[in-house]
Amino acid sequence: MPPLRVFVTGGGRGIGRAIALRFAREGAKVCIAARTSDELDKVVEEINKAGGEGCPSQMNIVDYGTVEAGVYRAVEFFGGAIDVLVNNAGDFETRPFEKMTPAVWERMIDVNLNAHFYVTLESIAALLESGKPHVFNIASTAAKRGFAENTAYCASKWGMRGFGEALRAEFAAKGMRVTNVYPGQTDTTIFDGVPGQWDRTKMNKPEDVAEIVYATWRAPAGAPVDDVDVPPRS
Repeated sequence: MPPLRVFVTGGGRGIGRAIALRFAREGAKVCIAARTSDELDKVVEEINKAGGEGCPSQMNIVDYGTVEAGVYRAVEFFGGAIDVLVNNAGDFETRPFEKMTPAVWERMIDVNLNAHFYVTLESIAALLESGKPHVFNIASTAAKRGFAENTAYCASKWGMRGFGEALRAEFAAKGMRVTNVYPGQTDTTIFDGVPGQWDRTKMNKPEDVAEIVYATWRAPAGAPVDDVDVPPRS
């Protein structure tokens, strides 16, 4: 069988990197998207060492023009089709609502919602060329409940959840699976700049989420998994 073709946004670190490496260990061709070339080059090298074949696709995920070019590069690398798309890129900031600004709100919506629309729209034709297309939206528990001082983040993640559900309803008849993944707090660099005390020993590890994504992809086509909760460690 030809190798699986996997495209991961936000693949330069954290959950995206872990998912890319998990599929690479199965011999997949993995294209990762991120803004910085240093991160991309490092993870591509890790993908190759893990047994896969890596490709970097540098893009600013909120700039539709660079997304068009980045997806084109991925599809060219894959030879015309994408089997698995992982919409993973994201941003996070806590802020009391009274101190919310339009700039912060718009950034959350742009990165956590609009960007995934851009990437999926540009990828849909290549996904439908696959015999078994699967889209993973890495959302958050904030897509299922509200958290104080997280209005922008929660709104963006609820939007991502609705986007995935509508996409599934529209393309299920064409054989495309869409899974929304809801990780709890996960120990990534996104918490490095967030004020407050965070007990990282109780957080998920990126590899936990990656294993669940891979296991979900392996589920039989006749038993699709629409939603996956990944609660933090107790």
